[in-house]
Amino acid sequence: MDTQRHKQNLKTVNLALAEGTFSQVRLLLNSLPGAEAAHLLESSPPREREILWKLLNPEQESEVLQYLGEEVRLELLRDRSPQELITLVADLDTDDLADLLQELPEHVTEQVLAGLDQQNRERLARVMSYPEDTAGGLMNTDVITVRPDITFSVVQRYLRRLGEIPSTTDNLLVVNRKNQFVGVLPLTRVLISDPGTTVREAMDTDVTAIPVDQDEHEVAKLFERLDLITAPVVDEEGVLVGRITIDDVVDVIREEADHSLMSMAGLGEDEDTFGSVWQTVRRRALWLGINLVTALAASAVISLFEDTLERVVALAVLMPIVASMGGIAGSQTLTLVIRAMALGQVQEGNSRYLLTKELAVGSLNGLFWALVIGATAALWFDDVMLGGILACAMVINLVIAAGAGALLPMIMKRFGIDPALAGSVVLTTITDVVGFFAFLGLATLLYTQVAV
Repeated sequence: MDTQRHKQNLKTVNLALAEGTFSQVRLLLNSLPGAEAAHLLESSPPREREILWKLLNPEQESEVLQYLGEEVRLELLRDRSPQELITLVADLDTDDLADLLQELPEHVTEQVLAGLDQQNRERLARVMSYPEDTAGGLMNTDVITVRPDITFSVVQRYLRRLGEIPSTTDNLLVVNRKNQFVGVLPLTRVLISDPGTTVREAMDTDVTAIPVDQDEHEVAKLFERLDLITAPVVDEEGVLVGRITIDDVVDVIREEADHSLMSMAGLGEDEDTFGSVWQTVRRRALWLGINLVTALAASAVISLFEDTLERVVALAVLMPIVASMGGIAGSQTLTLVIRAMALGQVQEGNSRYLLTKELAVGSLNGLFWALVIGATAALWFDDVMLGGILACAMVINLVIAAGAGALLPMIMKRFGIDPALAGSVVLTTITDVVGFFAFLGLATLLYTQVAV
C-alpha cells in the first residue's frame, strides 16, 4: 500500500468525520480495496472506527473483515448476531473463515456452523480439525483436481464448465483414483499445448507435497526457499486435503515479524494501537511488574556494597556504564540468535561454534572498550585503580553477556519458552546483576586491601 496515499485517505476521512459529511466518507471507504479500507479502520480511534464500520456496504464488510487484526475484528463483531455473522462471512475463503471462527466464543461458532450449508460446513470442519499453526490450519480446501489419464481438451471443457477458478491458482493438482496426490499441471501448459496431450505427459511429478501437520513457519520457509505461489497439502496416506496459497504464507511471515518485535516489549502481535486505555493498562501492567522484579534483583546486588559506595562515590557515577554496555552487547547476540533460530539455521551441530564465536566477539569487544573506558575513568577521577576496576568489570560483563545472549534462546526453546518474549528480560537481569557484582565486588576487594 502506498504510504502517502494512505496518509491522504486518513486525513480526508478524519476531516469529513469532523465536518459530519458521512456521505463522502462512505463513498471513499467503499471505493477502496479491502486491505486499504481495513488499514484505515485500524488507524482510527474506537469511536471513529465504529462509524467507519457502519458506513461500509455489506459486500465491502466481508472483504474488509479478512484484513483486520484479531483484536480489532473481535471488537467490531462483538455485538453481531449469529445470523448476521453467517451473512457477513459467507464469501470468505475456508481458511480465513476458520481463523475467524476460532477467535469467536464457542457457542457463537457452533451457531455459525449450523447456519452454513452442508458442503461448506464439512470443508470448514476439516480445516478446523487441524491445529491453527500447522499446514492443515493454514490450507484452503478449494482446489481443482484432474486425473492423469485425461487429455487437455477434457481439462479445458472441465474448466469452462466450472466458470471460474479459485484465486492464485497457478497449477491444477493431479490425483489418482484414491485421491492421492501425484503431481501438478501448470495452467500455462493447458493453454498452449496440443489438446490431445494427456495430463500424464505434461504434469510435473517432482513437486513435494506439504504434510498436513507441518508447522506453519516451516511452510513459510519452504515457500521462500522454492519461490512457490501455491503448494498441495496431503495427509499421512498421501491423500490430497487442500492447498496453501502465497497470501496465507505472507500473513504467517508478517505475524512472525510482528510477534518478534512486539514480544520484546511484552505486547501481542495483534495489539490494537488505538485500543481503550483500561484494556491497554491491564496488558502492560503484567510486563511492568515482571521488569520491576528484575530491577529489584539488581538493586539487591547494589545494596550488598553500600559501604564501598559510601567510601568511593565515583563508583555510583560509573556503575551504569558497565550494566549498559553488557545489556547492549547481550541484546546484539540475543537478537542474532533468535533470528537464526527462526530461519532454522541453528542446529545442534553448529551451536557450539556459534557460542564460541560470540564469546570471542564479546572478549575482543570487552578488551577494546575496557581500555577506552578504563583510561577515561582513570583520567576523569585521577584514580588508576578505579580505571582498572572498571576495565576488568567491563570485560567480565561483555563476555557473560555474549554467552548468555547465545545460550538463552537455545535453553528457552528446549523448555518450550518463547525466547522473543522472555529472552530480553532474563538477559537484562543477568547483565545488570553480573555487571554490578563484578564492578562493586572488585572495588570492595581492592579498596579494602589498599585501606589495610
